[in-house]
Parts: sequence; structure tokens; C-alpha cells
Amino acid sequence: MLHKGTVGSNPTLSATSPTSPYPCIAHPFPLVCRATQRHGSAARRAHCPKRVSATTLDIPRRKTPVTTTDLKYWVAFRAAPAIGRARFELLLKAFGSMERAWLAPPDALRASGLDARALSAVAALKARTDPDAEMARLERQGVHAFTWDDPGYPSRLKQIYDRPPLLFVKGALLPEDERSIAVVGTRRATAYGREAAAFLTRDLAQRGVAIISGLARGFDAIAHKTALDAGGRTIAVLGHGLDHLYPPEHRALAADVAQCGALVSEYPLGVRPDAQNFPRRNRIMSGMSLGTLVIEAPEGSGAIWTVRHALEQDREVFCVPGSIFSPASLATNLLIQQGAKLVLSYKDVLEELNLADVVEQQLTFPMPALVEPAGDTEAAILSRLAYEPTHVDDVTRTTGLPMSAVSGTLALMELKGLVKQVGNMSYVRLRETAAPYGRNP
Repeated sequence: MLHKGTVGSNPTLSATSPTSPYPCIAHPFPLVCRATQRHGSAARRAHCPKRVSATTLDIPRRKTPVTTTDLKYWVAFRAAPAIGRARFELLLKAFGSMERAWLAPPDALRASGLDARALSAVAALKARTDPDAEMARLERQGVHAFTWDDPGYPSRLKQIYDRPPLLFVKGALLPEDERSIAVVGTRRATAYGREAAAFLTRDLAQRGVAIISGLARGFDAIAHKTALDAGGRTIAVLGHGLDHLYPPEHRALAADVAQCGALVSEYPLGVRPDAQNFPRRNRIMSGMSLGTLVIEAPEGSGAIWTVRHALEQDREVFCVPGSIFSPASLATNLLIQQGAKLVLSYKDVLEELNLADVVEQQLTFPMPALVEPAGDTEAAILSRLAYEPTHVDDVTRTTGLPMSAVSGTLALMELKGLVKQVGNMSYVRLRETAAPYGRNP
């Protein structure tokens, strides 16, 4: 039995059972929440906390979007780390607009409920910040700001409890991006995981599902690049201001994402990458999406933070199964055991979300055709390859063909999209031809 536990700065979630060999997955809102939902509301109510939505909270609501004049004060207030969601709500409730809050004297701010720390932060902020200059900085960087009252703010993100007051966006968020999946996993992807990520992400992107990830090394980069290669949309949620980029080697990828999707952050310009920001940004990835797909996650993986947020937000969790001997699949296999949806193809995701019929009807571009091997040599080599890496020496030994013939044929087959070299002279077979997603970023 899993129950609410303590989660500190370490993303590892502690097991409540002293005999559990998997201390990384026991969760304060266990995956049985999603499993019991399929078996009846009574079972779900017995295991799950009441879902908290914006409609159940005492959150000020505006009848009209924030004006351009008021927006600059939202942006200015957000420059103070001490002014987050809760204090934005206090100020809106007390003053009705952020402009009036900005112009309010200290006594009025104190009466609104701000504590001494927040009052000190606001005083220092006003002394150094020009709201008009902040808006000019955004314009120079090509960044737009959306408040939670703005029609451009993702509607699904509005539903979560800890929604960010402001989103900074470079690129464009479109209405169709509401049909999206977050793709996460370890930064140390195996060859199997890279192929699984590309296979699933490509099929989802080709069917109009936006791919959300975090632009990190490993699966994040694979997910973004595969979605772009498939002609789909992708959104990168960053843990720093949009005038910085981490990791720096993904600068070109970030530019492509902004061109065919969006870079998104809750952090204002000037905020540099900080390790403590990345677990928090994961709640935005899961909050914007219909569900979270975990490709590979070893014990203690940061991907578990996204799973935790997804469960708290009542989102679906999907996992790719892996070898029981692979440390990279330890967490994903246990999550499946606890009730996460096992994923073998894109159809498993779409069917769980009741999107299968919708996306197939909207599939307007031709799907890549299967390529058949040309001749007996290609057929013999292909029959010896699987979706796990096979070394060229093993192919030579099992086919009985000369090494020169195997090497030359594999090179031609890779150009045709039948196989792919995954490093160390090892190859995997591909299920279908498609735009190659490239080497492991």
C-alpha cells in the first residue's frame, strides 16, 4: 500500500514499505489512481485525493483579458522570485489589477497579506525595475508574455493548482497544441530507448499530437528532433529565462523548435539555468499535456518528478517496457507494474486518451511506406537484425557472408531506411522508412 510520503530536493520518491526493493517509485499519489479509475469510481475515491481545479480554489477571476498596460506590471512583479502564484493571487484579490498593486503604498501591500520578506522584495524591485523597459526587453528578444487570464495561455495548464502566473513564449502556442503528450526519460538513453523514443514520437507527431519535452540531453532532444523531422509540432519547456539556453549545444535545436512550435518558460528574462528550477518546470510539461510518456527511467531518475506532477494533476502516465536486466528500465517497469499504461505503439497512447478516431481522420499527409529488402543478401542480413543492437561481426557469423559484403550491404540498407547504425559497428532494423532523426543528440 502506497501513501503520501515526503519528497525533498531529491527527485527520488521514497518507498513506504520497508521491504520494497524500489525506493524510487513509491508515490504520494500512486499510479493505482489511474488504474483504479478504470475499475470504478469507488475504488478511485478510496485511493485518490480530491482533484483540485481552478474552480474549487479561491482564485480571483477577471471577466476580461489583462490589458497591455496592466501586462507590463505582471511582467515587472514576476521579476521578483518572492512573488509567485500565491502572492499574485493575494495582490489581485486586494487590488483588482497588478497596476494598482504596483502603485500601492507599503501599508496597503501589507494589508493585502504580503509578509515582511515579500514587502522587502517588492520595495527593492520597484527601485530597480522599469515596467516599460521590461516590455521592451521582451520585444527585443521576440518573447511574448501571457498571463493566466489571457486567451493565449494554455487552457489545460489553467486547471492545475500551482499554475504559473505568467508564461513567456518564443514561437507560437496554437489551439491544436492542446492535443499533446509530454515525453520524458533519462539523459543517458540506451540504444533501445533511443529507437523506442524515435519510433513512438514520430508516429504521434505525424498524427497531429504535439510533443512536449524539456530540451535536455537524451530523450528530450530526441523527442523534439523526431517531432520536427516528422513535420509535427513540438514545445520545449525550459527552466530558465528565454534569453539563456541550456544545454548550449542545443542552440540550433531550440531555434528549430521556436520556428515550428514554441519555447516556453515561467522564468523572466535574465534568469540563468539553475538545478532547482528544472524539477519545478516539469509540472508545466505535464500540466500542458494530456499525459506523460516515460521512455526509460532508472532508479532516482529526474523523470519521476514529471510522473509525480502528472499524477497530482490527474493526467495519464504511459511507460515503455524494458528488459528486466536493464537498470535504465527499472523505474518504467515498476511504474507499469503499479498501473501505468504499457505502450507498445502510438495506438496504445491514442486509444487510452480516446483520440484514435480523431487523429486518424485528420491524418492528411502520406505515411512512409514499408521498404522491402532488395535481393537475397539484404533479406538474409535483415533477418539477423532485431530492434536491439547487433554487431556487424555477429551478422557476418550468422549469415555466413563475407565481411566486405555485409559491411557494404548494411551501408546501402541504412541509406534506404531499412537499418540504422547505433554506434560501435552495431545495427538495428527499422520498422518503417521515415526522415532519420539523426545520432543521439
